[in-house]
Amino acid sequence: MIPLVYAGKEEEQVIKKIGGSDEVKRHLEELGFTVGGTVTIINSLGGNIIVKVKESRIAIDEGMARKIMV
Repeated sequence: MIPLVYAGKEEEQVIKKIGGSDEVKRHLEELGFTVGGTVTIINSLGGNIIVKVKESRIAIDEGMARKIMV
């Protein structure tokens, strides 16, 4: 299990755990990041990461990506 920020580009990953406070977990869940769901890194730009989750592209910062374990 590694943080999403270290996953390979364009490789589909399964979300195994989401860390952080309850508020952070709820926010990530609202964006579509759920345990058992899949996520793919599309690109990384200046500390921000663009990911594909549930057929949507979302930009999250590196701090948030470190809380998502794949």
